[in-house]
Amino acid sequence: MLNLQQKNVSIIGAARSGSAVAQLLSSQGAKVFVSDKDTSGAVTAQIPLFKSLGVCYEFGQHTERVYQADLIVISPGVPSNAPVVHEALSRGIKVVSELETASWFCSSPIVAITGSNGKTTTTTLTGRMFSDAGRKHVVGGNIGNAFSSIVSGLSRDTIVVLEVSSFQLDHIDSFRPKISVILNITPDHLDRYSGSFEAYKEAKGKIFHNQTTADYLIYCYDDMQARELVFTKALSYVKAVPFGIQRGFESGAYVRDNKMWTSLDGHEREVIDVSEISIRGIHNLYNSMAATLATQLMGVSVASIRATLKNFKGVEHRLELVRELNGVQYINDSKATNVDSVKYALMAYDNPVILFLGGRDKGNEYSALYPEVERHVKTVIAIGESASKVEQAFQAKTDVVNASSMKEAVVLAHSLARSGDIVLLSPACASFDWFTNYEHRGRVFKECVNQLDA
Repeated sequence: MLNLQQKNVSIIGAARSGSAVAQLLSSQGAKVFVSDKDTSGAVTAQIPLFKSLGVCYEFGQHTERVYQADLIVISPGVPSNAPVVHEALSRGIKVVSELETASWFCSSPIVAITGSNGKTTTTTLTGRMFSDAGRKHVVGGNIGNAFSSIVSGLSRDTIVVLEVSSFQLDHIDSFRPKISVILNITPDHLDRYSGSFEAYKEAKGKIFHNQTTADYLIYCYDDMQARELVFTKALSYVKAVPFGIQRGFESGAYVRDNKMWTSLDGHEREVIDVSEISIRGIHNLYNSMAATLATQLMGVSVASIRATLKNFKGVEHRLELVRELNGVQYINDSKATNVDSVKYALMAYDNPVILFLGGRDKGNEYSALYPEVERHVKTVIAIGESASKVEQAFQAKTDVVNASSMKEAVVLAHSLARSGDIVLLSPACASFDWFTNYEHRGRVFKECVNQLDA
């Protein structure tokens, strides 16, 4: 941990993570300055906090004051290729992420979970497993509370469960989890990495860079990109523990005779019949295996894990059943912001699907969805900025119609759906065209669905 007493620290980004790290560093005696180009309510709402801390701040621009610093901390929403970051680095100023900064003040074991898809479900499930087992723990990071807001005052036996994005892993130096988890790596957020999938993949791999042979790296053996990353970068210095549907490894988690098994330290244990896992879909089977390994390695019993897997109901905005009306299920999967997550969502159902696709495009290549679309998507409803791209991508594969608002899309789906159908919001795009974030998009979808009349 650095001695930050009387050090000048600039924080770029004033929302959830930025305000949390400002509070943390102020408590450590640092002289904090917060700068955010945004002027929306999300940042101006922090003004009372900053005033109470005696923290100076600026909104709407990054002035020269930013660079009068011994250290610059960047929030996850600030791209590594942002001009303010480039300028700071060119001046030789140390730049670190909020995740890195919070880790300096943490002596508790960390379970850090990353991946292109499934992070929130796996993180929440892991936390629930610790809770059901009576283990002291906190959950945060990319969901709920920022790491900086939960790190103070933790006992050494409190387990810290963190959802970690590639953005948070950018600019780490010493962040070291006891257990790191890589669920999968598929093209996503390439706009943040100058279109480079390799750069995005490298960012994900930073999760294990500071681990040692005393630590564990759990990864999906069935995901080619994750497996390649682990095989080429990690096997020499960290204990790698794979999971996969077919067992192609000594230790890890796998499926045999439709049951999930784990093999750790030479002991094979039957965990649960796959049909008893309460969250559906092959992607949630992978998520369940990852959470099982993480908690089992931290000493949670198989019996306790089994009970949690039977009762865990999932996470809002992830294949969330909103309502069944006239035999039609309305499913909110607003968190599906890339193509791969939509593919897994479609694989979770066999019924005919009316699929909402579109939003702010992230450079999507939709051909990976064609087999599932041709199998059982009866209509694609194209929404948002990318509606025309969606229409062009799918017009030869199924019926495509456009909607100019979420309400119009839901009403249209209601008119098209028949008993037994699934109406699925799984957009494969960011939400920032029509909505504040994916949660806002999901809530609006649910409101529109609940306003439907039979």
